Amino acid sequence: MKTFTQLLLAALLIVLLGACAEQTSEEAEEAPKKEATPEQKKAPEPPYQPLKPSEDAVPLKDSLSEEALKNMPDEEAVLGGDPSRSVPAGETLAKGAEDKSEGPLKDHRLVTYYGTPQSENMGILGTMEPEELMKQLKEQAQAYSNADPARSAIPTIELITTMAQRDPGPEGTYVSKLPDEKIEEYVNLAKKHDALVILDIQLGTDTVMNQVKSIEKWLKHPNVHLAIDTEFQVAEGEVPGEDLGQVDGTEIQKAVEYLSNLTEKNHLPDKFVLVHQFTEHVLTNKDAIQPTDNVEVALNFDGWGASIDKMALYKKYVRDKPSQYGGFKIFYDKDKPVLTPEEVVKLDPSPAVVNYQ
Repeated sequence: MKTFTQLLLAALLIVLLGACAEQTSEEAEEAPKKEATPEQKKAPEPPYQPLKPSEDAVPLKDSLSEEALKNMPDEEAVLGGDPSRSVPAGETLAKGAEDKSEGPLKDHRLVTYYGTPQSENMGILGTMEPEELMKQLKEQAQAYSNADPARSAIPTIELITTMAQRDPGPEGTYVSKLPDEKIEEYVNLAKKHDALVILDIQLGTDTVMNQVKSIEKWLKHPNVHLAIDTEFQVAEGEVPGEDLGQVDGTEIQKAVEYLSNLTEKNHLPDKFVLVHQFTEHVLTNKDAIQPTDNVEVALNFDGWGASIDKMALYKKYVRDKPSQYGGFKIFYDKDKPVLTPEEVVKLDPSPAVVNYQ
């Protein structure tokens, strides 16, 4: 028979063991969890589906004239038969640039329709109903997948979210904002069709960062990206459309870094920023605009008119003063002639973004 002292010691031992177990459990709960390694973090799925080239699509390098490439030095042949090229034919990265992200421009080309449903005069997007828009957009994007099968095209809606106007408006910023329900309609339209959306901001007298923050909730969507129309930011006392605006590249870089942080914080697929430029004046301190590890940057040449002049200006603003990627805008009713996809993809560098207005 156990003595009273033995029973008491046994009871004390049970209490002590229970306390230790409880303390160990609490310490485990309070201990900081180790952050997952990059291998353990699963990258978000791309929120788009590029259009596959047709079975009879010819690779871009095969479409270059065999006669033009005959007996040329290897280096010149790689450049597509043109020794003045900065990068090989079909290459979208500017000379010396790199892309550390997994953004959509890395392996694909974006073909966009630009505009706003509030105006027929500001782009093709305002001239047709949403489903018809997507039908024609996909047809145009398919033409680019066929012109360069190595870089399949992604249909993309470029939606003017804040549109510059000559009236100061209630906030005195000379812009009118697209209602949230309209933005939601086109974000959902793109999602339905495995496409992307670029929200384009026209600044008036407002700042880049004010406008970016005003659309933050949409930028948190996996399929939504950002475009900045530089020509519409005017100084106090000036009026968009009457006075030519200008944006400082350092302000655009703030937006790039803001979007980069937003992407990382919300574990979003990598994004990009499209910067519109049609003349020297509208963009200063261009060298300040730099991509990050999760945000790509493309400089879009925006002018309209004679195609031979447009190609020369693309060379001046995009090739000779490179960013990371180039973009090229085509005006269906103002360009003479309208360049074909086969002609566009052979530009130097090949545009990673082609937008239609």
